[in-house]
Amino acid sequence: MGEKVRLGIIICDRYRTCAGGKCLRALRNREGAFERYRGMEVELAGFATCSGCPGGNVEYVPQEMKKNGAEIVHLATGMVVGYPPCPRIGYFSRFIREKYGMEVVVGTHPIPQNYYTTHSRLGSWEGASWKDIIAPTLTDEKTRLAYD
Repeated sequence: MGEKVRLGIIICDRYRTCAGGKCLRALRNREGAFERYRGMEVELAGFATCSGCPGGNVEYVPQEMKKNGAEIVHLATGMVVGYPPCPRIGYFSRFIREKYGMEVVVGTHPIPQNYYTTHSRLGSWEGASWKDIIAPTLTDEKTRLAYD
């Protein structure tokens, strides 16, 4: 393996009981937003919720992750696929970059096909900014189906 990267994951509080299975599988398989780490050693330095709207934990959790060696924070795919998608994704990304100087990636595991179908019908991700936001986790239909 090449270089080692340490990252943290922040999930939407709606999914606070999530065991992280899809995120961890995608990390192990380097799928979705984790595809960028192919050929690299990755260490998970933190996993936490945003603490619920308006995301108060986002103010403090990145600092703890950084103390544990995280260089990159992933805002979990659940923030993108929830109903409705998190309206604060852009703000969280800017805040973490500005306050902690950390890179932020929106997404973890590939978007499951059932969410992709419903959000496409709802028009949730219309607009250039949403296309950019979902790009790292969109993948192909076969992979999306594997995450249903």
